[in-house]
Amino acid sequence: MNKTQLQKDFSTGNFQIGASFLKQFLWYYTEIFFFKSRIIPFSSVLVFILRIFGAKIGQAVRIKPGIHIKYPWKLEIGDFSWLADCYIENLDSVKIGSNCCISQRAMLMTGNHNFMSINFDLITKPIVLEDGVWIAANTNVAPGVIAGSHSILTYGSTATKNMEAYSIYQGNPAVKIKNRTII
Repeated sequence: MNKTQLQKDFSTGNFQIGASFLKQFLWYYTEIFFFKSRIIPFSSVLVFILRIFGAKIGQAVRIKPGIHIKYPWKLEIGDFSWLADCYIENLDSVKIGSNCCISQRAMLMTGNHNFMSINFDLITKPIVLEDGVWIAANTNVAPGVIAGSHSILTYGSTATKNMEAYSIYQGNPAVKIKNRTII
């Protein structure tokens, strides 16, 4: 396979950005100016901007400055959730339920590459965080993970598989360490 063929094959995946070039362009600069620069400390303004770009966001959601969201039109957040300066690389959909907390420097990554393919084809899978999930600081959530209702991913852990409801996960890769009891 020659270099031209390799480049052609790499660019012909079924990945869809889901927005026009103009929308992508505007979001790129909006994110830099309003989100990454931390110039706007008001959550209500950041939520308003995300909604303009197509994010579906419930009531009383808190978005902290410094957050990275790749494509807001592929983001859905339930009521009363809180997102710190985390990193959401949502090449596919990310659904965050109600009453969730995504802490500082958490990374939600919906894309990866097929290492078995000579072209390193892009593979994307959605992430779903059900109601009451807490993704602690410095964690990673891999493509395709479903975090069951009220589960917790502890500090510095990496979730590569689904997390059971009302369970606490720790480690890399994260494993269930105990049940979560809510009083």
